[in-house]
Amino acid sequence: MSKNRGPITTWAQYLAARLAAMAMMMFDVETNQHTASQVGRGLYAIDTHHRRRALESIRRAFPEFSDTKVEWVALRSFEHFVTLAAEVCFMPRKLHYETFTQCVAMNKLGRCNELLNARQPVIVLSGHVGNWEVLGSMLGAGGYDLEAIARPIDNPLVNDWLMGIREAKGMHVITKWGATDRMLNTLARGGALAFIADQNAGEKGLFVPFFGRLASTYKSIGLLAMNQNVPIICGYTHRIGPGFHFETGETDVIFPHEWHDQPDPLYYITARYTRAIEAMVQMRPEQYLWMHRRWKSRPRHERLGRPMPTKLHRNLEQLPWMDQAQLDPLLHPQLQS
Repeated sequence: MSKNRGPITTWAQYLAARLAAMAMMMFDVETNQHTASQVGRGLYAIDTHHRRRALESIRRAFPEFSDTKVEWVALRSFEHFVTLAAEVCFMPRKLHYETFTQCVAMNKLGRCNELLNARQPVIVLSGHVGNWEVLGSMLGAGGYDLEAIARPIDNPLVNDWLMGIREAKGMHVITKWGATDRMLNTLARGGALAFIADQNAGEKGLFVPFFGRLASTYKSIGLLAMNQNVPIICGYTHRIGPGFHFETGETDVIFPHEWHDQPDPLYYITARYTRAIEAMVQMRPEQYLWMHRRWKSRPRHERLGRPMPTKLHRNLEQLPWMDQAQLDPLLHPQLQS
């Protein structure tokens, strides 16, 4: 829900954002990345609340990391996301049909390229890892019919400005509100729908494994894929050095025939793409948004201190990649606290 704010506040925020962007355009990408990194370090130092949350999440996700490594990943995560915001302003200048391959190195995109080049309807998803804004703009600049699902920003002036940046090179953005018809039309004409798929979905979400702990995940992506019988591409774009240089790749492609024979297709799809996002994070954990509350919601049996329900236990056991070592911490989360 949008926050109520007066016109003075709305305009002040908008002008501040535009002035900051204008100031950045006076310098090259590397200079802005360095400045953004320093701002991220400052936020890490003063924002104790989100720093503690990030450190706790990293420790639970990577128990093998030393304290020094955990702190390094958390600090770099703060730096990364301030840097990401600065890089967004450069996308219209850097990502063109003629030049985007010079900015983004392609890595293991065989199945992805086959589906997109065939103009088959597909779902493309990523997580809050790397620069997902570059991923969408790169596909738009490459001439693909791409519609990205995004929540509108509360400030309408800032929202319209950022929408212009996002859509400058061919990608189109669908706000979450009233989007069903437009999403179905996109798939019907052989287009691609893009989602950021690692948000916490609340107590009514589908709880699937993510770094050894159940995480609430929206059912809508899996239901849409099942209803429309379309494959799901799980892809990422990581920063690979100073300047506007990235690497993009796929960690999984889920085809309809792979879920048709599963005992619970929706659970299988949701767990599998969440596993693919986990693989993206494992590649470069310092480029993940560890300060967001991915594990905020807990399943009812955990909140009540009861054993895991039989259906959930069975769904987990039936995942093809699940073994006892992965299952045990899900069955006994209190031992991991």
